[in-house]
Amino acid sequence: MKKLVFTSVLALGSLTAINATVPIFHDGIMDVVLQEEYTEISASELPQPVKNALALDYRNAILDKASVNDNNEYKLEVDIDGTAVSLYASESGEWMPK
Repeated sequence: MKKLVFTSVLALGSLTAINATVPIFHDGIMDVVLQEEYTEISASELPQPVKNALALDYRNAILDKASVNDNNEYKLEVDIDGTAVSLYASESGEWMPK
């Protein structure tokens, strides 16, 4: 009887441990987003098309921080009406979803 109770407790404990460590699967896109590194730049270093797109599409935006990665993709951290937002743009000033 003791062996039966011990085996039941051991089995229940191992099932709980398996459920606690659920693996997280990525579809490949997430891995790329996590590995992208942006280097901070000044606002004057932004290409003119990016500046124009920001002024045209986000009139109330205040640029807090600008960064660029190796693919010349720009990450703009802006404040829009009191809300912090990250925007991504190509070198030609086109918005990119991220």
